[in-house]
Amino acid sequence: MAGRGKWKQCCSKGLSQRLEKEDRISQLPDPLICQILSHLPPNENVKTSVLSSRWTSLWLWVPRLELAWWHFDNFNAFKSFGDKFFDSNRSSCIEKLKLAVKENRDYVDDDASYLKSWIDAAVKRKIQHLDVWCSMDEMMPLRLYNCETLVSLKLCDVTLDDVDSFSLPFLKSMQLKFIWYRKEATFERLVSSCPVLEKLKIVDRCRFGNGKVFQVLSRSLKKLIILIGKKDPKLRSFLQDSGTRFVIDAPRLRFLRVDDKLSESFIINDMDFNAKVDISLPFGLDVFDEASISSRRSSIRSFLPGISKVEEMTICRHTFKVHMTNSTFESLLYK
Repeated sequence: MAGRGKWKQCCSKGLSQRLEKEDRISQLPDPLICQILSHLPPNENVKTSVLSSRWTSLWLWVPRLELAWWHFDNFNAFKSFGDKFFDSNRSSCIEKLKLAVKENRDYVDDDASYLKSWIDAAVKRKIQHLDVWCSMDEMMPLRLYNCETLVSLKLCDVTLDDVDSFSLPFLKSMQLKFIWYRKEATFERLVSSCPVLEKLKIVDRCRFGNGKVFQVLSRSLKKLIILIGKKDPKLRSFLQDSGTRFVIDAPRLRFLRVDDKLSESFIINDMDFNAKVDISLPFGLDVFDEASISSRRSSIRSFLPGISKVEEMTICRHTFKVHMTNSTFESLLYK
């Protein structure tokens, strides 16, 4: 009997040793495991906490996270995960964060204040790449406007409050989509506060609480993409009534793409000869007869000199028609 017990003990020990050897991933250092976990959906990350006592909280320290409401069965599970991950007592750095938040119709009193606290926590933890999509036009926290670690920023369906100053010293890439700006100056301050900004993309429904002029003022910007008014009838009505205008002053700009169906005026300070432009700009017109085009004559005159020196130019047929009709009209007018 003693021999049989000893034999079982040896077998158990051997099995334990084999299992220990097979579980190679648990032998890795915590930072490396966290890097691996960051490639999993958040709800899968949580499941790893039951593997052993060591794994209980590893999911809370991942440096990259894509947290979207559709990853969870219900709103409570989504919010609970976020509250734990963004606990104010945690100090580990967050390299990359993508947040997708949908309005919670089950909670009438829910003001999405949790989103502000999550972004606040990310800024405190030295976020470098931030991507926020929110279906509620939620106001962004003030701390975000002075984040000294951000390298790239994507915002969609959010509101930017008017502040005296922004400070984003390392931001190189920014995308703004469906944004509500409390004041006209908010957009201008945001762009001009990024001393190393190289790429800016502006997409649809960019709205001001008041004001009509988007000013892109940047000494570092190299690539600018503006896409406005493709499939948004409400936006079309809003912008056509407001007479929205763009003014671009970016001396280092090397690539410009404009597909703007709504803006009535577009002024570009001289682009360099080695720049490339791709323009679809009907100056807010739906009808391209002589009477309509003549109403935009001053806007066309102001626009053309800014792109006259560029090396490579692509122009859509509507923009070309506007230009040619205006040129023909003016040549007849001054003969």
